[in-house]
Amino acid sequence: MIDSAPLSRIDSFAYRHRLADVMASPAVTGNAAMTLQQACKRMYAEGVSSLVVTDGQGRCAGILTERDLLGLVSRKGVAALDLPLGEIMSFPVHSVPADAFLFVALGRMTRLGLRHLVVVDDENRPLGMVTGRALLKIRSSEALAIGDSIQEADRVEELAQARATLPRVARGLLAEGVSARNVAAVISGVVRDLTARAAQLSERSMTEDGWGPAPARWALLVLGSGGRGESLLAFDQDNAIVHQGNERDDLWFAEMGRRVADMLDAAGLPYCNGGVMARNREWRRSLDEWQREIRSWVFAPSEQKVLNIDIFFDFQPVHGDRQLAEELRGLALDTARQSEFFLQFLAFNASRQDNALGLFGQFATKRGRLNAKKFGLLPLVSAARAKAVRSAITATGTAERFGMLAAQGKLQQDDLRDLTDILDLMMRLILEQQLLDLENGQRPSALIEPRRLPRDTRRRLKESFRRLRMLKSLLGGMALMQ
Repeated sequence: MIDSAPLSRIDSFAYRHRLADVMASPAVTGNAAMTLQQACKRMYAEGVSSLVVTDGQGRCAGILTERDLLGLVSRKGVAALDLPLGEIMSFPVHSVPADAFLFVALGRMTRLGLRHLVVVDDENRPLGMVTGRALLKIRSSEALAIGDSIQEADRVEELAQARATLPRVARGLLAEGVSARNVAAVISGVVRDLTARAAQLSERSMTEDGWGPAPARWALLVLGSGGRGESLLAFDQDNAIVHQGNERDDLWFAEMGRRVADMLDAAGLPYCNGGVMARNREWRRSLDEWQREIRSWVFAPSEQKVLNIDIFFDFQPVHGDRQLAEELRGLALDTARQSEFFLQFLAFNASRQDNALGLFGQFATKRGRLNAKKFGLLPLVSAARAKAVRSAITATGTAERFGMLAAQGKLQQDDLRDLTDILDLMMRLILEQQLLDLENGQRPSALIEPRRLPRDTRRRLKESFRRLRMLKSLLGGMALMQ
């Protein structure tokens, strides 16, 4: 049972920082042929308490820690020093990606009783190491409640408990001064973890029910805001499947998509109103089928396909064969760049958003509410996506995309600062309104009440919309695109 009350008092450090910020880098490595004595000499020379054993491609194959060393010597004596690491290393290696937040590592180390956790890249190559010793200064025991509970969940009720903590977590992080973009990244991480765990449990239940294992390589993708790392509290499901099976294999993947969707809905991630779920055939395709679909988007773009295009290019794999998912990403970006018309279509879509301010500078509200997603977030998200596709940028986050554009000299630093400031303001105002609406028993949405905002915030919001209007030609025009 998850006790969610302490989450309003969490130490926000673990939710502010990613492992790339705190890991010891580079990781000290060796190969399977290295003897224990050679490994000890290297660990002593580097002043570390562990060594990662890698295979011929530089990927994690095992690990040797001080604790392993003591156990070996106590059992085998000095003879242990001549043993190769391939025979004595511990495996599998527990690892986390470098862009994960610190709370993920803390939770995993606590749950598994680990003293060392390897930080890896997308190919499972070691980048660095985090140790319990190095994390002693972080007051994080209360924050662990949500950090790894999803991985332990075996029932949908446990997933629902983790999902239910999100508003409290968001409120606590905002109170600690964590940026809205980082709060959104935490929420998105939980959404992706819930989706991944639902897939794991569904796969297990299908085996138990006689469906057997997956008939081909496959991956489950989270699309849209969850893939960008920008989910707030009005989320639903957006997922898809890519596989390398044939038409007959679709029966298995259809059942997987159905079970995942049903489990997530029961856990508090409702079905997508637009049907963007792998249980629907449109969002469940083989790699070849996806290639044909993407070509239809690129070479015959239409207004009806805009939603599919927008959601798809933000995907992140959460379960299954990550390499297959990245093949799909590369295929999509390569295909998109073959059509100048399609790239301009995306740019036009980014620049044609409606204005949030009327002729006399008043907010364009309905029933006292302003659609901050439509007027504020969508122009930013669409512009970053359009340029990322043109530039073959694989990052999916809006701020990350803008940052990479600036690094390539395609966006001025002043514009980068303004765009990211506007993005964070919009996210914060939406998130604060959602928390207020939840407290009042209302469904959260992207509609904010400008009249409840302090005068300075209203002024800043208007200035942001004016700045965004000035930037529209930059965001969608070819000046940015070249």
